[in-house]
Formats: sequence, structure tokens, C-alpha cells
Amino acid sequence: MRIGVIGTGRIGTIHANTLSRHRDVGSLILTDADVARAQELAHRLGETAAPGVDEIFRWGVDAVVITTATSAHAELIGRAARSGLPVFCEKPIALDLPGTLHAIGEVETVGTILQMGFQRRFDAGYLGAREAVRSGRLGRLHTVRALTSDQSPPSAAWLPLSGGLYRDTLIHDFDVLRWVTGREIVDVYAAGSDAGPAMFREAGDVDTAAAVLTLDDGTLATATATRLNGAGYDVRMELAGESDQIVVGLDDRTPIASTEPTGPPAADKPWSGFLERFGPAYEAELNAFVEVVRGERANPCDGREALQALRVAEACELSRRERRPVALAELPGGASAAAL
Repeated sequence: MRIGVIGTGRIGTIHANTLSRHRDVGSLILTDADVARAQELAHRLGETAAPGVDEIFRWGVDAVVITTATSAHAELIGRAARSGLPVFCEKPIALDLPGTLHAIGEVETVGTILQMGFQRRFDAGYLGAREAVRSGRLGRLHTVRALTSDQSPPSAAWLPLSGGLYRDTLIHDFDVLRWVTGREIVDVYAAGSDAGPAMFREAGDVDTAAAVLTLDDGTLATATATRLNGAGYDVRMELAGESDQIVVGLDDRTPIASTEPTGPPAADKPWSGFLERFGPAYEAELNAFVEVVRGERANPCDGREALQALRVAEACELSRRERRPVALAELPGGASAAAL
């Protein structure tokens, strides 16, 4: 199998490393807007660098992995679909619903594969939480608390391109909330704060956000995020039911300290970022993509799943701006949770 990797930044490099050593992947063709960066990575991995995207499609590949800037995702997905190629793409498909729906339409018209990169679906903790909920261990689920806290903010130049805290960061929590519970989010009420560094206000973004979400069975969930968590990178999910309560992301590297006299001590080496925290999950999702392309398993996260997470993010952004509850039914692209 020959795979084209478009984009060799941080996550593209991680994915290229995973694929280069995969037993079922014979070779890679790498390309990037920064040609020298792609060439350096290709040399290090013993793979081939292409001068541009056109060569990826002209030289011939069996599948495409897209890890470019978000603004290029939808166009590249469409191009791959028209070429009949399976695609793995980092989230999101696009930063708006029309662009997302158009790209999904191109994939579905041709009948090709689009697997989206929501890596938390492959994390051992979230897999365990899904099993606990689905097995009935928790009894009736009544409350879910999700959080994502970055240790350091992104660059000021990148913020206007990110889509904002809901679309860029909390979209992972929205996706995994649906996936773990098997329920749809029906309405949201969201707020955000830009009281931190001025660069967030200048970008029209917030540095901290919170949302209350109601699921279609009445379960209540909260999701919070911040770009400014000095203690470390913190991603957790707490699920409380009438019979039991569990937590994802609580280990000896969780950047939190107890004030109780007998509480656990602060982590000696707290998580510093998502690449470190979710390293095994990133590898697992690429292994899954190879299996999907080979026809050995079903697609674990298609474009419609990514669409639903984006709809929640869009609803939260609308709620924040207009200071009101927003029903997901107000947004286009709704779907049933039956396949979750």
C-alpha cells in the first residue's frame, strides 16, 4: 500500500512515522507547503518527498492522509474523493457547516472512504468509559463532566485560523461525549471569557469556555476548556450514574493537586500536551485506517460523525454570541444517534 501524506507539521510527522513502520504500508509520498520540511522528514524516514499536492495524485497512491491547515481540508477531501481514494483527515472537515456538508456530499456521491481524526475514540480510558456506560455498570447516567485544558496558548498568528475554542478544542469533547454515551446532544447553553491575553480578544476568540449540554435522554453534561492551564495539559471526563461513577484521564500525570490532608500529591511529571497524552491513540487510529482501506473493519469515525461534533460546536458559538440556549435542531445536518 502506498499512502500520500499531505502536511508534515507536528501531527503530520507523527502520522508519517506511524505509517512508515506499518507492516502493511509499503511506501509513503510526503508533501507540505514548506517543501524543505517535507524533504527533511522523507529523508529521515527513507520515504519520498513530492514538490506539491498535484504530484501526490499524479504519481499514484492507494490512500491519502490529510494533516494540512484546516482551510485546505475540504478541497483536498473532495479531490481525493473524485480520484476514488480513501482519505484520513484530521478534524475538522471545514470550519463551517456548508463547507463540511459539501465535502461529505462529494465523498458520499462517489462512495469513497473518509475517516476523521478524533483520536480520543482510540484512547484506553475513553474506550473503558464507553464499555462501562454500554454495559449498564453505571445504571442510569445522569451527569457527565468533560474538560480540556491546554498548558500553553497557541501563537497569536494561528488563533484567527483555528475556528475558535469550541470548534478547535471542545469539538473533541463533543465528539467523545456522543461516542461514549451513544446519545445525541439536543441543546446547549454556552459562555466564554476573553479576560486573558489580549491576543484572544483581537482574534475574536475566548481563552476559556464552558457549556451546559442536554442529551436526548435527559442526561446533563458540562464541557469546559481553557488555553491557560499552567499546571499542565488536562483532559478528563467524569461520568456519574445511579449505580456507579467513573473518570477518564485520572492518573499519576494528571496536573491536579488535592488540598485534602490525605489526598494524592501533585504529579511529578504532568502531561504537557496532546501529542504526549494521546500518543498511543494517534497510532491506533492510523492502524485502524489501514485496516479500513484493506476492507478489514468498518470506518470508526466517518464524515457524518465529524459533522455532528461540529454542529454542537457551532451551536455553542451561537449561544455564546447571542447569550441564549440553542437547540441543535436550529442547525442543518442533523442525524440520528442510532449508529453510535
